[in-house]
Formats: sequence, structure tokens, C-alpha cells
Amino acid sequence: MNIRILIMLSLLVGIGAVLHAVAPPFFFGMRPDMMLAMMFLGILLFPKASYVLLLSLATGFISAMTTTVPGGQLANIIDKPLTAFAFFGLVLITKKISNQKYTQPVLAAVGTMISGAIFLGVVLYIIGLMEASFGIMFATVVLPAALFNILFVAIVYPIAQKILKRTDLNKAVHPAS
Repeated sequence: MNIRILIMLSLLVGIGAVLHAVAPPFFFGMRPDMMLAMMFLGILLFPKASYVLLLSLATGFISAMTTTVPGGQLANIIDKPLTAFAFFGLVLITKKISNQKYTQPVLAAVGTMISGAIFLGVVLYIIGLMEASFGIMFATVVLPAALFNILFVAIVYPIAQKILKRTDLNKAVHPAS
């Protein structure tokens, strides 16, 4: 593992933690998971299984510490690694069209919906601490978060990619370039 990439990933997790902590809750104490968008950004920038594992575990534990949802601690620890590897699989599958403008935002939306479904499934059906229906929670929390993540990734990913191309970190990620 490259120490520079690990530092970049830790910065993304830290920024995500701050954004996650300040995002206002809007339905049953649930709020859009800003750490998720930063995790997706890290996977898009550094698509390697070892980085995905480390990033997902760090994101899961920090999300668990900052959640306001009853039972959200366990749900975050389960959700983030599963979502990260599902997203990583989608990134690998769409590698041939990854240079298109809309690929990454669409992947972020799909990843957010996967994460939301896993999180809600754990909270509602396994832990059983909330009295809301899956459909209502999905429509009022997950779908708005997916829309936000589309915009967030569409704006931030190209900027991060340009910064990465101008640094020595690009050589660590793509040694042949």
C-alpha cells in the first residue's frame, strides 16, 4: 500500500466525517450519509481491493460513531463494507465507459441506493428499532441522498481527478503514465 494514497483516503474519510456530523437530520433522525459520497470518491480515485477494504472499514466505524439513528451503529458497520465492494464491482464493470461524463454520478446514485437498502434492511428488519416502513424511509431519506450524491460526485470527482493528475500521487496510482 502506498502511504500517499492512504493519506489521501484518510483525508477523504475525515472530510466525510465532518460533513456527516453537520448534515441535518430530516426524517426519524436520519440524515444523508455524506461519508458515503467520500467513500465513493475514494473508490473512484483509487480502485484497488485493499484500499476499498480499508476505506470501507474506516468509513463504517466512523459513521457508526456519528450516527443518530437507533441501531445505526451496527447497520453502518455492516452496510459500508458491503456497499463499498458492490460499488467497486460496478466501477470495474463500467471501466470501459468510465471516461464518460455521467458514469461516476450515476454509479454514486446506484451505490447510495444499495447502501440505503442495506442500512434500512438492517435497522428495520434485523434490529427492529424503528417503526417506519422501508418504502417511506427509502423515498424520504435514500432517494434525496442519492440525488445529492449525484450532484456531489459530478462536481467533486472531476476536480479531484485534475488535482490527482497534477501531483506525484498520479504516478503511484498509474505507474505507466
